[in-house]
Amino acid sequence: MVATTSTISRAFSFTCMFKLCRPLFALSTRTHMESPRVNSALRSPARETHIGDTDDGFITLQEWQGWGAVSPLPALVQQIVEDLKALEKNFDAPMSFGGNGGRLQGDFKILEDKKHRATYQTLGESEKKLQFFTARQIACRLLGSQGYLCQKCWIAMEDCMCSKVKHCSLWYGVRFWLYMHPKDFLRQNNTGKLLWQVLGVQAATLCLYGVAEDEEIMWSAFKRAGKSKVWCLYPNKNAIKMSVQDTLGYGSSEDLEYTPMMTDGDNTLNFVLIDGTWSNSAAMFNRLKEKAKTVWDEEDIPCISLTMGASAMHKLRPQPSWDRTCTAAAAIGLLSELQLLPKFSSCGLDEAVEAIEDALAVLLEALTTRRLRMGRSVTRKARHNLNLW
Repeated sequence: MVATTSTISRAFSFTCMFKLCRPLFALSTRTHMESPRVNSALRSPARETHIGDTDDGFITLQEWQGWGAVSPLPALVQQIVEDLKALEKNFDAPMSFGGNGGRLQGDFKILEDKKHRATYQTLGESEKKLQFFTARQIACRLLGSQGYLCQKCWIAMEDCMCSKVKHCSLWYGVRFWLYMHPKDFLRQNNTGKLLWQVLGVQAATLCLYGVAEDEEIMWSAFKRAGKSKVWCLYPNKNAIKMSVQDTLGYGSSEDLEYTPMMTDGDNTLNFVLIDGTWSNSAAMFNRLKEKAKTVWDEEDIPCISLTMGASAMHKLRPQPSWDRTCTAAAAIGLLSELQLLPKFSSCGLDEAVEAIEDALAVLLEALTTRRLRMGRSVTRKARHNLNLW
């Protein structure tokens, strides 16, 4: 979710140690427990998961990281999985999942809704509510996707596209961070997943919004890199817009003293891609800003505007307007503009661009084929321009 006149705002960072129920700071983020209704004609068939399916209710570290994560298994996610399994055992009925995002369905959903809403109301602090909301979303998606989605490409196993995706190394001087909303986690038409599927998890790292373990890893890396080496892709209308040339066009290739042995604190350029719907992105960006301000006290965040067209994914997952595009296309746009700068021209960024473009085409083909086989439309109504900013 990035605009054509997309802007990269410089995000700053700090070192913090998150603890599950003891937030370091209160945030103004509002969390909604209600999920939008989904047209029943678009829902996937109901799926059941049973107590024996996940090693007595536990999600293993191997399984968690198999979905693209680099963090330890979040403790709160594991706790909610255990609670769901215990409720399933006591209720003597299997959990059933289906529809967009693999939501709980049936009588079990009604029972679980009452339980999680009661828990949510007792939490009080906004940070605790956000962490609980995020962990529950992730836990349900993990359980609902077992045996259904491919762990690598997040596509239904019968439509797995992994064999068609080409891997490519990204120049070590650039690192992407996919700051993903939990409602986009394991979503089949998500495009951010393509970045680590093509480039690897060290070049494109998943960070789930509201997951303490993930955010700790990301912000610690930003602290080591320094505030001048971290940017966030987001159309911030209140910031001064600058081009890639204005911000990174200075100097020559001789200034790029990078080697394969360098760590993320050695001059690596960190780019945060906010990966979620436009309606969720504002809260995600505000969370980044509030955390940054606690360390560097920055009032204005400089922005870089990108010049790019609509993504091929627009017809399957339309944006609020044609001048906005998907996460993978935003990464392509950024790398393409960096490649045009003399100092980056020999870094091979064009190879990464081509690989991501190819993967995006493969994803579009896989989703289109699946929709046609299931008798669904291959186009969706374009949304109104919401003028979010």
